[in-house]
Amino acid sequence: MQGYNVLMIYSKDMNQLLMCKRLKNPYKGLSNLVGGKIEVGESGIESAYRELNEETSISEEDVMLHHLMDFTYYLQDCYVEVYVGRLKRDVNVSGDENDLYWSDLNKDFFDMSLYAGEGNIGHMIEQVNMVKDSLFSDNNVLVEGQ
Repeated sequence: MQGYNVLMIYSKDMNQLLMCKRLKNPYKGLSNLVGGKIEVGESGIESAYRELNEETSISEEDVMLHHLMDFTYYLQDCYVEVYVGRLKRDVNVSGDENDLYWSDLNKDFFDMSLYAGEGNIGHMIEQVNMVKDSLFSDNNVLVEGQ
């Protein structure tokens, strides 16, 4: 079963989410979260940091990722690991694969005419909203035990 990751990267002040405009199918022209394929022999978290750096130039020193949830698609023989992180500092993002931008959080992320993933982005944001106060401490690291 092929694994993929999706990376929810929030700005330092948690008021914006890093998005990309897809340049190819699937979801060409729609906004999406960054992410990619988990390679053979690679752990999910290793893949998440590698994809994040490849697609955005954000390094492991810039953000701590937390494994939020998974989606398994048995009929498509794949799964998706979802990671969330809050930037420790302001960074310049750059990448060649898709057009990157920071989105305000007051959007309708369930709108499938604008966002990829059949509403999953909206669902993931709602999950983060339920736990974000306990997920991150004031110094941008995970709270112990979370």
